[in-house]
Amino acid sequence: MTQQQPQQRAQAEQAAELPFRTLLYRFIFFDWLFADVGRARNAIERHAAFQHNRRMSKYLPVYLRRWSFLTAFDFALGFVLERAMQATLLSAWFFTWSCITATGMVVIAVAWLFLNQPPQS
Repeated sequence: MTQQQPQQRAQAEQAAELPFRTLLYRFIFFDWLFADVGRARNAIERHAAFQHNRRMSKYLPVYLRRWSFLTAFDFALGFVLERAMQATLLSAWFFTWSCITATGMVVIAVAWLFLNQPPQS
């Protein structure tokens, strides 16, 4: 048995103990993956946080895909409610949410592009 197996088992047990609300939040939002560079006390901590964020940026396309599904789902639901059921107020609600999720997609895409730039010397 290698040393990694007990660590992996401990991580799996910890993940199983998370409440559903926390899991849902982590499924939709990505801020928990990243370190706050502004909280760094010196240049070394800032650099370490930035490098951590660069490594975690590989997960942003997954979140972009999730948010694009939410955008398409909200828009399609708004379209169906407006055309088929003539529920204009309810359809406006879903069209508004599709605009909000589209804005979230732009934020995710910009963060991903910024973090994946080659290091400047």
